[in-house]
Amino acid sequence: MASLNNSRMLFFTTSPRTPFKMIPEIELLGNNFSGQKWSKYTQVNFIELLSQEGFFNGKGSKNNLDFSARDRINRAPKALGFVSLNPTIELTEVGKLFVTSKRKEEILLRQLLKFQFPSPFHTQPTQGNTDFWIKPYLEILRLIHHFGTLSFDEVMLFGLQMTSYKMFDDIVKKVEDFRIEKIKYQGRYKQLKANIQEDIILQLFDEEINSGQIKTRESNEKSIKKFVSTKSSNMRDYTDACFRYLRSTGVVNVSQRGRSLSIVAEKMPDVEFILATVDRNPIFINDEEKYTEILYNSALPALYTDNEEVLIQKLAEYTSIPSSQIHKLSFNEKKERLFEAVEDKKQSILNQQIVNIKNYKHFDDIMNTFDDIEKKNVLDIPLMLEWNTWRAMTMLDGGSIKANLKFDDNGVPMSTAQGNMADIFCDYEEYGLTVEVTTASGQKQYEMESEPVSRHLAKYKKETGKDAYCLFIAPKINAACIAHFFMLHKMNIAFYGGKSVIVPVDINTFKKMLTDSYKATYQPNPAQVKSLFDYSLEVAEKADNEVEWYTKITEKALNWLSA
Repeated sequence: MASLNNSRMLFFTTSPRTPFKMIPEIELLGNNFSGQKWSKYTQVNFIELLSQEGFFNGKGSKNNLDFSARDRINRAPKALGFVSLNPTIELTEVGKLFVTSKRKEEILLRQLLKFQFPSPFHTQPTQGNTDFWIKPYLEILRLIHHFGTLSFDEVMLFGLQMTSYKMFDDIVKKVEDFRIEKIKYQGRYKQLKANIQEDIILQLFDEEINSGQIKTRESNEKSIKKFVSTKSSNMRDYTDACFRYLRSTGVVNVSQRGRSLSIVAEKMPDVEFILATVDRNPIFINDEEKYTEILYNSALPALYTDNEEVLIQKLAEYTSIPSSQIHKLSFNEKKERLFEAVEDKKQSILNQQIVNIKNYKHFDDIMNTFDDIEKKNVLDIPLMLEWNTWRAMTMLDGGSIKANLKFDDNGVPMSTAQGNMADIFCDYEEYGLTVEVTTASGQKQYEMESEPVSRHLAKYKKETGKDAYCLFIAPKINAACIAHFFMLHKMNIAFYGGKSVIVPVDINTFKKMLTDSYKATYQPNPAQVKSLFDYSLEVAEKADNEVEWYTKITEKALNWLSA
């Protein structure tokens, strides 16, 4: 049970960063620990088991494994009702559905709408001046609907202040005033935002500041400047988490460059139904049994598409099934047929995108997107890098290129999918290629990526039965990664399916490869792609060290279409 005592603003779960990442984790928990007490013993065992899984990047906190387990399970999985830890560990009805159902976005949406402060899981403060009375995701959704478009900064500065839904009109007024101020401060927006954020923090936390309670957990430094900086960082993290979780429901769009949220046009009736019917008041705040009866119920709250007449109307719109046959389908069959129809529409949109990409119609946009990523002008940098690299690989040459991404109903990237596989798969019939992208740099790049990259390549080799290689792309390649990948060229490791040919290239080199492809008077072919990896293996056998190897393969990549 968590207390809201020290909270002065809304907060959203930041672990895991995207909700679909929790699916394999709660499945692992349910398969191995159901019926056991959630104690320090099971927590340590869980994180040790989790660290061995391919979908988890990390080992947990070395000195506090039980804390790492609670960080993974006591936050989003428990708070959103996917797991029950009392009296023993169990996946709830809704948790089991989240693992097995195809309609995961719908399940997530229901659970976000039930998330509330206070609750039996988040108790009301016994001291301080902040009274919580809100369903946070519901009210942020209402705020987006009210304005049409709501920016990241507007949620961060004002949305997080809405600790009670009764403050809604006041928050609307603050956003409206902020938009007027922005016009006055043209060219000085960053300073305006920083000033407002500092004023908000100083006002919300005046009691702590006046009493000298300004030391933060992350630092021994005790100063107002550090206190404000830490709270500002927390505000960004909570807003980012709010954006990611709402986006994963499929009812909102994210403008990556505009850094804003809006309602998906086709989902407007769904959202308006939610805002009109879902009770804004928290329920059963002191009764865990009654609260969890609602929280664990996979049919609550009712959604727009739970109305059979709505389903019939949508099926008539999305499919060619005769009206007489639609009426004969059961309610669940109607839901399944609608889901399949929406998936077919999505695939058709993606197929047309692929045609346009292969015809180089999106070349300028792909190159500009890489520039925006480098300048940090997009909201979700890892997602945009992975998506844009998929588009680039699709444009680069022939082959079937598949991204390990979740797309929304309109073919727009929504989130990275759960792990244990490469980011991108390229099938060239005679051989295969995995592509891994990362924004990590320095030693963190080596710690996070080195072993998983080779493991993902080995998994792909085993599943396809083909020769396969890997292209590793990052803004800058860490020296430790270069050394590691160089050694894998030379070592015949059965666990990795023999030698692992992994070629690292930085983004600037990759962009040059794309430009060469665009300028060529012919369509590059898979053999030319393969030549880069054949050359890498050949050089690795002769090179004295990894620096010589990396220098030569970079030169080759920069001239990959030359004879």
